[in-house]
Amino acid sequence: MKRRHFLHLSASSLFAPYAGAAGGRAMPDFSWLDARLRERVDNGWFDGMGLTIGRGGRILHEAYVGDGGPDVVRHVASTGKWTAAATIAALVDEGRLRWDDPVRAWLPQFTDGKGDATLRQLLSHTAGYPDYQPEGRRRDDYPTLEEAVAHIVDLPAAARPGEVFQYGGLAMQVAGRMAEIAAGQPFDAIFQSRIAGPLGMRHSGYTPVSTEPGFSPMLGGSLFTTTRDYGRFLMMIARRGMADGRRILSTHAIAALEANRVRGAAVKRGEYVELARQDVARTDVYGLGLWREEVDLLSSPGWAGAYAWVDRTNDVWGVVIAKANVGKAVADGYSTFLGSSIYAPMVRTALEEARDTRTRRSLVSIGGGRLYVEESGGGAPIIFLHGHGFDRRQWAPQVRAFERSHRVIRYDLRGYGRSSQPVEGKPFLHADDVRRLMDALGIRRAHLVGLSLGGFVVTDFIALYPDRALSATMAGGDLFDVPGPDEPWTVDAIARRRGEIAALKASGIAPFKRRWLDDLVSHGGSGREALRRPLWRMIDEWPAWQPLHVEPRLLLGRSVKGRLTAARPAMPVLVVRGDQERIDLAITGLLPQAEVTILPDCGHVSNLEQAAAFTATLRRFLVRA
Repeated sequence: MKRRHFLHLSASSLFAPYAGAAGGRAMPDFSWLDARLRERVDNGWFDGMGLTIGRGGRILHEAYVGDGGPDVVRHVASTGKWTAAATIAALVDEGRLRWDDPVRAWLPQFTDGKGDATLRQLLSHTAGYPDYQPEGRRRDDYPTLEEAVAHIVDLPAAARPGEVFQYGGLAMQVAGRMAEIAAGQPFDAIFQSRIAGPLGMRHSGYTPVSTEPGFSPMLGGSLFTTTRDYGRFLMMIARRGMADGRRILSTHAIAALEANRVRGAAVKRGEYVELARQDVARTDVYGLGLWREEVDLLSSPGWAGAYAWVDRTNDVWGVVIAKANVGKAVADGYSTFLGSSIYAPMVRTALEEARDTRTRRSLVSIGGGRLYVEESGGGAPIIFLHGHGFDRRQWAPQVRAFERSHRVIRYDLRGYGRSSQPVEGKPFLHADDVRRLMDALGIRRAHLVGLSLGGFVVTDFIALYPDRALSATMAGGDLFDVPGPDEPWTVDAIARRRGEIAALKASGIAPFKRRWLDDLVSHGGSGREALRRPLWRMIDEWPAWQPLHVEPRLLLGRSVKGRLTAARPAMPVLVVRGDQERIDLAITGLLPQAEVTILPDCGHVSNLEQAAAFTATLRRFLVRA
C-alpha cells in the first residue's frame, strides 16, 4: 500500500518546553494519534488522511498517511459549516447584516413562520426549518443559493423559531442567500474575499457545489479544502480573529460564533455532543456553525471523516482532513461521523503526558508483541491491570496515591490502548505477558492488582507463577467460566463467532460501545453517572479488536481452578466487590487466606466509582501484606 508520512515539529518558538521525566525537554508525543490514522487507512476506510495540530499561530505537528498530503484537496461535508458561519460573521462585522435580522427582511417571499427566524437561528439550527429536503424531492445540491432557496420557500416549517434544535443544512442555505444579497456577491466570492484570500487558503472554496451524496448543500456540506488551508483558518480562530498581524474577524464575531446559541430550544436525545462525549445533561451544545462539545472545546465534524477543533482550555487546535470510503467503513461497523471524536481527547492526553515529570514511558517487547508501559515512584513494585475496554488510565486515582511509597507500574494489556494487537490463531496468555514484563523490567516479585479482566489475569498469574507475587488483589473478577487454551476453538464455534462478528459490524461498533458503557454505568451505585465520561474516554479510544475477531484463548478460564488447587498459592489475597454487582466469592474456597471487602454504594468499576474507599482498602491490605 502506498503511504506517505511527514512530520514537522518546531518546539523552540511554539511554547515553553515541558520538563521530561529526567529533567530534560519533552515535546508532546502525537505518534499514537498518527498510528490511529495509519490503522484507519490500512483498514481501507480512507485512502489517505492529513493531520495538523497547532497552538496559536504555530504548528506543533503534522502527519500524512496514504495519499494524504498538506495540499491534497478533499470535500469535507459539515466541517465546512464553521467556515461558512465565519464568512457571514465577517459581513456582520462590516455592518451589512445583523445577527437578529429576520429572514423576511432580506427574503420577503418567506411569508410564513419561517420568515420570522433570525440569522442567528438559521446558523444555530434553531430556526424551525426542516433539516433536509423531504423524500421524493431533489436533494439540495443546487449550483446556486438562489435556486436552493426557491426550493425551500414552500416547505412546511418543522417548528416555530427558537423552539427546537434540529441539525441540518437547509436553514444555512437561507442564511447564505441573505449574505449574498447583503454583500452583492455570490457566497463563494464572499468567502474568498473575507476569509480564504486573507488567510492564504488557496485551495479552498464552496463552488462548484458537490453533487456527491453527503457533500451538499452548499453552506452545510460543499466546502473543499486542504489540511494546511483549514489549519490557517483555525489559527485565526484560535487567535480570536487575528492572522499575521491582521484582523480577519472581530473579537465580538468570534464570541458570537462560540457562545451558546441553542438557548431554550429543545435538544433531543442522541445529538452529536451526547454521542461523542457522553454528556447527557447539557443542552448548550451549539454555537453558530460549530458544536460546543464542551464549553471550551469547539468542533466541526464531517460525516465522511473530516474533523476540526479548537480546545481553548489547552490553547490548542487541530484538523483532520479525510474523506471516507463509506461503503467499506460501514461494512466494517466503523462510524465515519463519530469515529473522529477521539482526536481532540488524544491530543489532550499527549499534552498532559508532556507536562507529567513523574512518569516514565516505554514500549516493552514481549513474545510476539509490545506492551505500552508507564511507571512512577519507587519502592516495592505494584502492577495494576485494567478491565476490558479500558486501558492503563483506569488506575489514575490509585497511581497518584501509591507512587509516593511504591514503584507503580500500569500498562495496556495486549489488544488495548497503545499496546500491540493480538493475531487470530496465535495464542498467548495475558498472565504470561505479565511475567515477561516483570522480567524485562528486572522485577522478581510484585504486588498485583486487577479489576474485571485484570482480576482474571491476576488469578491466572498466581496459579501459574505463585512465587512471583508478593500479594494479589482481584476486584470484580477472579474466576471466569469460559473455555481456556486447553479447549481449542472448534470449526463450529468459529463459524458461530464469525456470524456474531458479522452481526456486530452490521449494527455498528459505536452503538456497541455505548451499550457497553451504559451497562457498566447502570449497575453502579448512587454516583454512577460520574463514571460515564471518564469511562467513555477509554472506551471511545478502545480499538475494539476483541469483539471484531476470533480471539485466542488469552485466559485460563475454567482450567484455572485445577491450576490453583495444584499450585496452592500462599501469598496474601484481597477480593473486592461493589455491593451493586453480582457477588460470587467462589474464589475463597480455592484461596482460604483471601480477605473479602464489599464496598458500599458501588458497582463493578469500584476503583473509580469509590476511588477513596478502594484506595484506603488496598493500602490497609498492602500494609498487612
